[in-house]
Amino acid sequence: MTSPSMPIVVNTRVFGGALTGTLRYARELLARWNGHAEVVSPGRCSRGLSGHAWEQVVLPQRLRGRLLFSPSNTGPLAVENQVVTMHDMAVFDSAATFSARFEAWYKILLPALAQRVRGIITVSTFIKERILAHTNVSPTKITVIPNGVSPQFTPAAVSELDFAVATLKLPSREYILAVGSADPRKNLNRLFQAWSRAQNSMSGDIWLLVVGAGNSRVFRDTSLEPFPPRVLLLGHVEDYILPTLYAGALAMAYVSLYEGFGLPILEAMASGTAVLAGNRSSLPEVVGDAGLLIDPSDVGAIEQGMRRIIEDSEFRSDLQRRGIIRAKQFSWDEAARRTWDVLQTAAQAN
Repeated sequence: MTSPSMPIVVNTRVFGGALTGTLRYARELLARWNGHAEVVSPGRCSRGLSGHAWEQVVLPQRLRGRLLFSPSNTGPLAVENQVVTMHDMAVFDSAATFSARFEAWYKILLPALAQRVRGIITVSTFIKERILAHTNVSPTKITVIPNGVSPQFTPAAVSELDFAVATLKLPSREYILAVGSADPRKNLNRLFQAWSRAQNSMSGDIWLLVVGAGNSRVFRDTSLEPFPPRVLLLGHVEDYILPTLYAGALAMAYVSLYEGFGLPILEAMASGTAVLAGNRSSLPEVVGDAGLLIDPSDVGAIEQGMRRIIEDSEFRSDLQRRGIIRAKQFSWDEAARRTWDVLQTAAQAN
């Protein structure tokens, strides 16, 4: 990156939470801007009401006329000189999955913020269409810049599988990997139902491993019990070991009902792992022809998809090859460059 022509401030209120796709997005961009943007955060009070209060009241006072970049779906309504990244419109499109308080706040915030700011970045064409549907802003205000994939997600990471098995106390070296929280949109209940059927005809060594955790303050129903046989919930997995989990998996099952992008799919493809994914929202944009797309509302389709990938080694190998090629089309370097260009254009228009 070259030296910036206009000063940029980055709103990093979400940095105090778990490593979600939204947080990875912000970190990957900042890493490529080499300190050319000033990072501003609230410290410890990043979550809940105190975090929102800091963002809406304190943050605007620290800008001193500089452009604000808010990379995580939210930002201060008082700041017009701002570009915000909106990763999804789930509070409108999947409202029943959120707590009443969360839904009410974001249904007020997002349309007002979209109208107020200078520019909006989003990560898929699907979400651009949903923003237009729910905010009534001009299409010219929205720029689509897809996410990238980090270089640590590579087939070579499988060399550390013994270490991952020992560290995480995995029950087997053979597994299907699912990455997602207990958010009902992630559709883990249907995945578990499908696995309950499919595992009966598979080798007893094959398990379903689930990485991720729920947030009862945000989502209404995070209950996933009872679990079928050979399911292990790993919860949060440290970033240093996640690439090995991807690369060592027989397949990745990502049957989400609604996604703004679907970063785990991209990470799995880059890792050389065959992908089974839902055919809704943004996921077909990411997968292209490099994965097996199924109806995520159909338990039978999920079951058949898992069985086909596991039982047909030639088909699985073809998906692995296609996925590696597909993943090379997504670059964090390119995302960072294009995002910086949008920010500079907005700053110069001030």
